[in-house]
Amino acid sequence: MFARLAEHYRSVVEDLVMSLQALAEGLQAQGLAATCYVCGDGRDGQGASFVADLGDGHMVRFLVSDYGISWVESRHGHELVKFEGAEAIQELQRVADAVSGGQPPARAAAMVPV
Repeated sequence: MFARLAEHYRSVVEDLVMSLQALAEGLQAQGLAATCYVCGDGRDGQGASFVADLGDGHMVRFLVSDYGISWVESRHGHELVKFEGAEAIQELQRVADAVSGGQPPARAAAMVPV
């Protein structure tokens, strides 16, 4: 059972890495600075670091690896929100939905008091 769960998690990480690469390309196409660095060789231990500058000092960072999944938003170097696991993936989906709709991603900084 645990071997099956480990393989499933590796598959999720692989899917997230591919999605992060596509999201970075979509944000770049909208004129936003975004990068996705991939580590690993496509097998065990693969992961990625996604960073996007949404303007006005607003940055998002999404990390995925065999060790976990996290989402951090900051403004002018100050951390605003941090999510892990499923919540982090939901935030990634919010940005992807905005990109696919041709809109700039909504800024969490507007929702979180600084």
